[in-house]
Amino acid sequence: MSDSVNNIVNNILKKLNTSSFLQYLGKVKEIKGVSIEAVGLNVSIGEIVEIIHPNKMNCMFAEVISVGEQSFTIMPFGDIHGLNLECKLISSKKTIQIPVSLNLLGRVLDALGNPIDGKSLPENVEFISKNLIPINPLHRVPITQKLNTGIKAIDLFTPIGIGQRIGIFAGSGVGKSTLLGMLCKYATADVIIVALVGERGREVTDFISSVLGEQGLKRSIIYVATAEQPAVFRRFIAYTATTVADWYRAKGFNVLLVMDSITRFAYAQREIGLAASEPTGLRGYPASVFSQLPPLIERGGALLGQGSITSIYTILVEGDDYNEPISDHMRSILDGHIILDRTLADKGHFPAINVLKSISRLSSILHTTEQKKLIAQLKKYLALYNEYADMIHLGAYQSGQNKLLDCIIQNKPEIDKTLIQLESEHIKPDSIWIIIKNIASKIDALGE
Repeated sequence: MSDSVNNIVNNILKKLNTSSFLQYLGKVKEIKGVSIEAVGLNVSIGEIVEIIHPNKMNCMFAEVISVGEQSFTIMPFGDIHGLNLECKLISSKKTIQIPVSLNLLGRVLDALGNPIDGKSLPENVEFISKNLIPINPLHRVPITQKLNTGIKAIDLFTPIGIGQRIGIFAGSGVGKSTLLGMLCKYATADVIIVALVGERGREVTDFISSVLGEQGLKRSIIYVATAEQPAVFRRFIAYTATTVADWYRAKGFNVLLVMDSITRFAYAQREIGLAASEPTGLRGYPASVFSQLPPLIERGGALLGQGSITSIYTILVEGDDYNEPISDHMRSILDGHIILDRTLADKGHFPAINVLKSISRLSSILHTTEQKKLIAQLKKYLALYNEYADMIHLGAYQSGQNKLLDCIIQNKPEIDKTLIQLESEHIKPDSIWIIIKNIASKIDALGE
């Protein structure tokens, strides 16, 4: 064969090797639980592969969750029913791309950004990859401005700053979703990104139509991954919502990111970690759960020359144990926590915020000197009441033993009434301070 013919053949082979239609096929080695062990492809963590059924009637996508020397593990985006060892795999050499646009407000999307509200994506949509590159701490702007939530107990006792990261810690059935709906409706933010992670389908509909309402939906983007969806969806939704919030912040918007709940994100990562054969630690959580939380939480904040992301995460407390691993870890990486108390909820006190156990690490910056003194005074009164609460309820405390306590007991119903708030009730920041100041002055005057 002449040199010219050899050159022609080599050129054809080079073109074939780089052509888009030349696809290498991997094969399924083992299907175990919700994951698949496969061989035959050179893949990377996070890459998307396509699973082709032998009859070519059933195709689905999957994410690579672990890579070994001889094989790799993938987790499908759908039900694995019907898959078998005859299935073939095609590598996409791509990761998930998230759609973003200024025209997504008022929309309801799935974990990957696909519409589930019966409408199509806007024409001017662009696609970006998730961004977890660490932010230079010197690019962060100090938090000095208050985010007015319109919720009395929060604005008084646990003020939230624009760019702060705070957690709402709650067991089941204590009014967490209602509180989130109030925050979305009344908080002073330009854009609200809501991620509903692992929620029941019925609760998603109720939250959007009843709790959030038309007013809240107008400036919101809702991302949904329901409880029955695969773990890769329930994990990736957190990255989708955070990436979109990041995109809006870069354009100068003040964003409120609400994630309900970060605990279910941890559950999903636990499922994925176990499927990837990671060793487990406390409560069965692999180390990857705790390594993935800080990069996600640290995306929040206000940045130089950009807008801000104020992040609110709900933490579902297992068995009302506030020291369980996820709760304990989240407290250490957040800028404060709001505790919802089942005892208050059982009494019909909503929002069921325990103001003595809730803390904002920025309250000393966000409150004025006079406001800090007033809140410290009220906390002292409430702590004194709680100290004697059992005796008071049993009738063992006799009036006249402690003059200050007598005044607190007399005014406790008024304090509770002030902190109770209807879902439809929006409070202006200044008006609540006047009410609280009058109550504190009354107790002081009677207790002297």
